[in-house]
Amino acid sequence: MGMLVDAGSMQEKSSPASFPFALFFLAGVLACLAPGFGTVCAGQAAGEIYSTMPVPSRDGIGKVYLGREISHVMGHLGAGWLERTSRELEERPMQLVRSLGLKRGMNVADIGAGSGYFTRRIAPEIGPEGKVYAVDIQQEMLDIMQQKLRRYGIRNVVPVLGKIDDPKLKENTIDLVIMVDVYHEFSHPHEMMQGIIRALKPDGLVVWVEYRKEDPLVPIKELHKMSRGQVDREARFVGLEFVRSFDDLPRQHVLFYRKAAKGDKGGGEEKATAESALPGK
Repeated sequence: MGMLVDAGSMQEKSSPASFPFALFFLAGVLACLAPGFGTVCAGQAAGEIYSTMPVPSRDGIGKVYLGREISHVMGHLGAGWLERTSRELEERPMQLVRSLGLKRGMNVADIGAGSGYFTRRIAPEIGPEGKVYAVDIQQEMLDIMQQKLRRYGIRNVVPVLGKIDDPKLKENTIDLVIMVDVYHEFSHPHEMMQGIIRALKPDGLVVWVEYRKEDPLVPIKELHKMSRGQVDREARFVGLEFVRSFDDLPRQHVLFYRKAAKGDKGGGEEKATAESALPGK
């Protein structure tokens, strides 16, 4: 979940001590992304696909995945920020919900549901026969969410206490997974995505919603943004392929992926432009 910053603090600077490490890591990432290497790298043990920066950046944990330093997690004390009234204007949440193509009876997983801001907006769209599985790793967030669900009389939500490396969803049960401003905080993104993909039905979709890193005018800390290319890189790495995007939100990417067909290493209908694989880029 992104955090607002003033314009003067938006650009992060790399520590000189991390430069040799960055070059070494860049070589490894490029090897994994090169043709013919994708399957081997995607099958590596989790300990081999993460690296550690000598000096973490101010807003990161120092753990690097596919060239990206993972950010700190927003705690439950930040729930008020998720519910801020200005969010309607800043992010147009209902426009996002309408872009998802929701249908009555669908099972939707809201990963990193937090206070339930989007859970409450998705639940009416899928009707009483559908369910929203609201996943969060903080019981305090789930408690806040359940209070709000009772207040609004919403009954088709199943709170799920996930783990940092497991969304705790049943296999082959979910039509659509949405992750709003949260994926960049996963401390174990590879393991989490494996659990998400297992839970996905064969024709299910995974939707990344992330603040646009390409846009310097988006007033969010750098590690709480993701570029379109970085999302695509990480989605393809776990065997997903691009389906479509929704590009009409003021600040965020909305990127739809599905399981790649057998024999396809991912990438879908469109390839992202090449970007630097250095941490934070």
